[in-house]
Amino acid sequence: MTTLSPENSLSARQSASFILGLHPFVRTEAWKFLTGYFSWQSSQDERLTVDSMRRKNYKALCQMYEKIQPLLENLHRDFTETRNNIARDIQKIYDKDPLGNVLIDKKRLEKILLLSYVCNTQAEYQQGFHEMMMLFQLMVEHDHETFWLFQFFLQKTEHSCVINIGVAKNLDMLSTLITFLDPVFAEHLKGKGAGAVQSLFPWFCFCFQRAFKSFDDVWRLWEVLLTGKPCRNFQVLVAYSMLQMVREQVLQESMGGDDILLACNNLIDLDADELISAACMVYAELIQKDVPQTLKDFFL
Repeated sequence: MTTLSPENSLSARQSASFILGLHPFVRTEAWKFLTGYFSWQSSQDERLTVDSMRRKNYKALCQMYEKIQPLLENLHRDFTETRNNIARDIQKIYDKDPLGNVLIDKKRLEKILLLSYVCNTQAEYQQGFHEMMMLFQLMVEHDHETFWLFQFFLQKTEHSCVINIGVAKNLDMLSTLITFLDPVFAEHLKGKGAGAVQSLFPWFCFCFQRAFKSFDDVWRLWEVLLTGKPCRNFQVLVAYSMLQMVREQVLQESMGGDDILLACNNLIDLDADELISAACMVYAELIQKDVPQTLKDFFL
């Protein structure tokens, strides 16, 4: 790596993350580079300074929140409703491993989610954030790291999992992609299977978290999304690949929208590497064709 220019070195590191995945021992630190928490070109001293700054900024946000909390409670009905939703979602999380050991601190998780809701006006709280934030808490030690990694993850993935920003666009482009690559399947989905694709929004809201058999598989896919390789908005190619897993059954049984959705919801315990490989094959097929401008703008 030291023989490469900074730009090529960065590209090589991202490519290695994409192709090989990250070893669990380096995941915590590597994510800080992939998300932009640290610069790839930073020195050890610079990283210590940045981490200290992020810790102080997080503490300042917590203090600000404590000051304005009474005002939010009295003047903003949405705040009270959202706080209650967060509390309910947190209680649903199973927080122990198979041996009964507690994995996460629900109180700390609730605090971070509330702070994110108050501070990030682009990404209002939605169901699914509690499970995503849990994975960040499992990865790192400190609350400020959990908070900032989540914010940087949303930015780096272009808010693709946020309902009022990226999810609707993902679903529209998924329909466009199916029409372009698989017109037979698209015809069925527009006819008897109408509404099925638009009902797949949980895939994007949860960033496919519930489709995998382990947290390592979830992190593996998310790491690919963070690299931006092999293309932007890779999550839509992942969704297309998952739909292809039920395609034959859908067409043979002439399934309606509800049955298609049920079949898709049964796609669980998937292997991340296999799904990533399938999505890469879709991308390879896509770039060999005369792609419509809408798909070019979205992926390329």
